[in-house]
Amino acid sequence: MKLLAGASVAGRKVLITGAARGIGAALARQLHAGGAHVALLGLEEELLAEVARECGDAPWRYCDVGDRAQVDGAVQALVEQLGGLDVVVANAGVARQLPLIGGDPAVMEQTLGVNVLGVYYTLRAAGPHISHAKGYALLVSSLAAAVNLPLVGAYSASKAAVEVLGNTLRIELAHTGAKVGVAYFAELDTDMTSRGFGTDAARAIIGRATVSGVAPLGPAIDAVEHAIARRKRQVVSPWWVAVVLPFRPIAQRVIALSLRRGVRRALEIARSEEAPFTTEQPRRPRKMEREA
Repeated sequence: MKLLAGASVAGRKVLITGAARGIGAALARQLHAGGAHVALLGLEEELLAEVARECGDAPWRYCDVGDRAQVDGAVQALVEQLGGLDVVVANAGVARQLPLIGGDPAVMEQTLGVNVLGVYYTLRAAGPHISHAKGYALLVSSLAAAVNLPLVGAYSASKAAVEVLGNTLRIELAHTGAKVGVAYFAELDTDMTSRGFGTDAARAIIGRATVSGVAPLGPAIDAVEHAIARRKRQVVSPWWVAVVLPFRPIAQRVIALSLRRGVRRALEIARSEEAPFTTEQPRRPRKMEREA
C-alpha cells in the first residue's frame, strides 16, 4: 500500500508494545524505514535488542505490560529518550485456547491481565504524552472481538474489551486534538496464529488450524502504517474484515451453525492438551495470593 500524497510517518515519535516479534517487530522496522523514530517495549530481550538494532539503535525496554509499575517506568523512560511522543501502538497481547467449563481459570486471568489491563496501563502511561493535536493511539483488537469461536473465549473477551477501551478513549481525548484507532485483524502469519490457534482441539472443530486461512503479514503492516500517517479511526486486514464487522450478528450465527458438530470432541481434547501461550509470560501473583 502506498501512502497518499502528504501522508507520512516521517518524524513521528512512536512507542510500540509487543515489539519483539510479529506485528510489533514488523511495524517497528517499517516505520523506521519510513522515517519515524520508534521506541520498543516487550518481554523477549534478545529479540527486542535485535529489532532495535535494525531500527537504528532505537531505544527499548523490557516490560511486562500486565505490571502497572513496569509500564509507568518504561514508558516514561522511553518518552524521555524520544524527546516526546506522537503515537502509541498498544499491540502486546497473548492467546491460548480455553474451554470455559473445565479449563484452567489461570488462562483467563493471564489473558485479561495482558490483553486488557496491559492495554489500559499502556494508554494510561502514554496518554498524557499524546494528548496534543498530532497525537494518536492505535489499539490492536481483532476480528475475534466481533465474531466469537469456541475455545477462544478468553482471547475474544479480551479483544472485545480492547475495542471498548478504544471507543471510549476516542471520546475522552477528542478535546485534546488527539485521535484513536482500533485495528481488527483476522488470522495473520504470526506466532499468535500458529501457536495460539494451531492446536489439535482447534483442528477437531474446523478440520484445519484456522477458520479463514492465514493471511500474509505485509498488507496488515502497510495498513497500520497508513493508519498512523492519517490517524485513522479503523484498520483492518485482510480487506474483507471491513465487510464482516457491520454484520456481526449474522456472522456469529453462521459460525455457530457451521462449527457446532466438532465442539464436543474439541472440548475433550482441549481439557488435556498442553497448548502454550503465544509468548511465555512472567509469573504474576494471582488475586487470592495477593490478598493472602
